[in-house]
Amino acid sequence: MSPGVGQQPPSDIGLSPVRSEVAGEEEEGEVACPLVPSNDACRGDATCVYDAPGALEQPERQMWSRQMDFIMSCVGFAVGLGNVWRFPYLCYKNGGGVFLIPYALMVFVGGIPVFFLEIALGQFMKQGGVSAWNIAPLFKGLGLASMVIVFFCNTYYIMILVWGLYFLLNSFTSPLPWATCGNHWNTPNCTEDFRRVCPNHSATNSSCVELEVILPVSVLYFISEALIRLCWTYVRTCVSVLQVVYFTALFPYAVLLVLFVHGVSLPGALDGIVYYLKPDWSKLTQAQVWIDAGTQIFFSYAIGLGALTALGSYNRFNNNCYQDAFVLALINSGTSFFAGFVVFSVLGFMAAEQGVDISRVAESGPGLAFIAYPKAVTLMPLAPLWAVLFFFMLLVLGLDSQFVGVEGFITGLMDMLPPKSLIGSLRREVIVAICCGICFILDLSMVTEVSLEGRRGGMYVFQLFDYYSASGMTLLWQAFWECVVIAWVYGADRFMDDVARMIGYRPLPYMKWCWLYITPLVCIGVFLFHVVNYERLVYNGVYVYPWWGELLGWALALSSMLCIPFTVLYRLLHCKGSLPERWQHLTTPVWGRHHLEFLPPETETKLLPTTEQSKNTLLYESVI
Repeated sequence: MSPGVGQQPPSDIGLSPVRSEVAGEEEEGEVACPLVPSNDACRGDATCVYDAPGALEQPERQMWSRQMDFIMSCVGFAVGLGNVWRFPYLCYKNGGGVFLIPYALMVFVGGIPVFFLEIALGQFMKQGGVSAWNIAPLFKGLGLASMVIVFFCNTYYIMILVWGLYFLLNSFTSPLPWATCGNHWNTPNCTEDFRRVCPNHSATNSSCVELEVILPVSVLYFISEALIRLCWTYVRTCVSVLQVVYFTALFPYAVLLVLFVHGVSLPGALDGIVYYLKPDWSKLTQAQVWIDAGTQIFFSYAIGLGALTALGSYNRFNNNCYQDAFVLALINSGTSFFAGFVVFSVLGFMAAEQGVDISRVAESGPGLAFIAYPKAVTLMPLAPLWAVLFFFMLLVLGLDSQFVGVEGFITGLMDMLPPKSLIGSLRREVIVAICCGICFILDLSMVTEVSLEGRRGGMYVFQLFDYYSASGMTLLWQAFWECVVIAWVYGADRFMDDVARMIGYRPLPYMKWCWLYITPLVCIGVFLFHVVNYERLVYNGVYVYPWWGELLGWALALSSMLCIPFTVLYRLLHCKGSLPERWQHLTTPVWGRHHLEFLPPETETKLLPTTEQSKNTLLYESVI
């Protein structure tokens, strides 16, 4: 499945109020040429030819065979490891049950509006994450930015799958390898007792306590290059096999249910659940709580990556994407909430077994999935069984997100590649293999043992990618511009009318007000809070990254964020005419053939090319 290449009108006809291209989304590099030409204000750098009027007859875009295929793909992509390891930690950190108040508000004013916008945009334009922004071609940098973000995300996210696979392969022994400190990989900081006081530090030194707790993570540094190759080979093989998504989307729920039933039966489980949900009303007055709620929404809903737009582009034109957005949001947030019970019932058991406060065993991010929870499993009867189930669930959760992430990137990449170019003429499977190979090479830097002041280097590279390349800042920036372009450049009422043409009725007015005012203000507010309160990246509460590490991190973040303003500037400078004329031309949508069904007859007449026009050599636009 590959969407079409955005098209540029030819140079010999005057500007029409509506531009159009064939929306057949040319499979395997076929070229879709525009139905109506424009002026020569903006030219591309490659050509396509109409040999005859029949050249306009392009095949229809491939669509989901069943609507459930779309639902399962979205569930598999948006519901991932962030729901299992990040939400529970944020909930207990930010006031327990009180955190659900700002979280729910952020869902309705940030998550659902942008989630719906991206799916509806793809369904309406019938194009992927790049060419869908032909709805306002001046801002096609939004598509390019999403490509950069999802590329980085695909690159480092596979490492989590590798860790899960490594732990899974080592879970078939009793006792579990990480249950004791007598292994060759253990450091002098290894401890099996969470009550141990840090040497030369006070017992209240949280950084030292975290360092002692995290010691089993040293296992992660011994991941071999062969495991990365294995994961990428599997992803490359399965990325186009739709049936895999059904298993990878549904199986984790079965495992979560089994782990929940087992977890709540353990001693101390109730204390863990109470700690997870105990309300601390004073937290509502803290700005950081609201910031965490906002960033978690954009992170867990996979907003700004372009993959949701690509998935929506394969929907039937009259699919009720408005209803789908609410259903998928409920599934996503419900999974996060339920996962908290699974995780904290076990952490409560662990705290009770070791006689420590649960705050000493609760970790964030990878620490929760690969340190605290696995350590708790070692204290259970039949520990290998629960370890196998848990790590297999993590592996499956990550795989479906990786599948769709790679698919979204490939779809957008094939949008941008000129079909006549060397790469654009390659088969889709070859392009997938090339992309996976490049990511594999970059991933080798995340399993190195290069010394950084006595520490191993792979985890530090991983955290740079995780913190900067697909972080809250980049996703908030992306979501802000998506709302601004649709609501203020294209027009919120106009887009609401487009949605009504698809689903048969207008969505609630609240959706329009979110696109116009509320969501952009939330995004820019949280973004500015991040910038003003920025702190240098610290690993494990101890190691402060050097200046060049910070510089590399900001380069990763800005590589996507600057795509939007730079593309706007480039397009405006390379067009002819006055500034209003350039703006008019570059914000005129490029329609597809399926849009002709509801355009007025007189407009359709203007869109259809004459025989003479069809023999002309036409120019189409490159990515910028």
